[in-house]
Amino acid sequence: MRGLIVLFAASLLVASAAAQDYPNRPVRIVIPLSPGGTTDVPGRIIAQKLSESLGQQFFVENRAGAGGTIGSDYVAKAKPDGYTLLLTASPFVIAPHVYKTMPYDTLADFAPVIRIATGPYVLVVHPSLGVNSVKELIARAKKEPGKIDFASSGNGGAQHLVTELFMYMAGIKLNHVPYKGSGPAQQDLMSGIVKVSFVGTPIAIPHMKSGRLKALGVSTAKRSPEMPEVPTIAEAGVPGYEAIVWIGLLAPAGTPRDIVAKLNGEIGRLVRADEVKKLIAPTGMEPDPDTPAQFAAYLKADYDKWGKVVRDSGATVQ
Repeated sequence: MRGLIVLFAASLLVASAAAQDYPNRPVRIVIPLSPGGTTDVPGRIIAQKLSESLGQQFFVENRAGAGGTIGSDYVAKAKPDGYTLLLTASPFVIAPHVYKTMPYDTLADFAPVIRIATGPYVLVVHPSLGVNSVKELIARAKKEPGKIDFASSGNGGAQHLVTELFMYMAGIKLNHVPYKGSGPAQQDLMSGIVKVSFVGTPIAIPHMKSGRLKALGVSTAKRSPEMPEVPTIAEAGVPGYEAIVWIGLLAPAGTPRDIVAKLNGEIGRLVRADEVKKLIAPTGMEPDPDTPAQFAAYLKADYDKWGKVVRDSGATVQ
């Protein structure tokens, strides 16, 4: 028995020493989405700041494709030593519900490190639709069920599902027009071919200011600091509606807890700094750090939420 206690104590000392020595070589941060997006920009800011504060290079590697599953699978199967990390976003918990098969277990194969930031989707309409509020859109849709088109970047994606949730809670039916990517969807939205969509803040703000789009509401429970004049969808006519864009960091399951704790503490400190807040603000995201346990609970709740939306809507990837 004493021998087992000694071995256990020794293992704790080794783990603690590993965390103190971490990192002692470059760290790869995999982003399973395309460069330049709402996840990529904050991810690169965090990587740069971690490199400066911890004295080793944290470098970003984009491994996009299949709704983020390619990059996520790479990290899930990586050595759990803290040197391969996943910086991902909301679609991470949507993918397992819309793809028939998954190469990893979304909740079991990762160690949540920290939720970094959160932000809203923005419900926008083309001016030619002639509605100026969420209530007006709902009234119009009830008069013309299934006749107003909404755009998304594809079947089963975040844009699709936040709209499905909106329709369900508002008691309306819009016609889904899925595109192959956000670029073509935005192009047809700007030209008025489709009339409604949920978009990110960086897209909504400039086109709202130019008059090419009207912002009716934000999807979060509180208004966005970047566009405070735009009400929340909940206050504008759909009580209880909430859909959050989040970005967070995960490690392969089995990564030493001390390393997870070290990353959590350092990133939490960094994102609370005014400099980082200002750098992230143009993406529409606000720092919203939490503990590993809180992030794990958040992921499970979000996973369950979007699973229900997918089941209720019948959304699939085609």
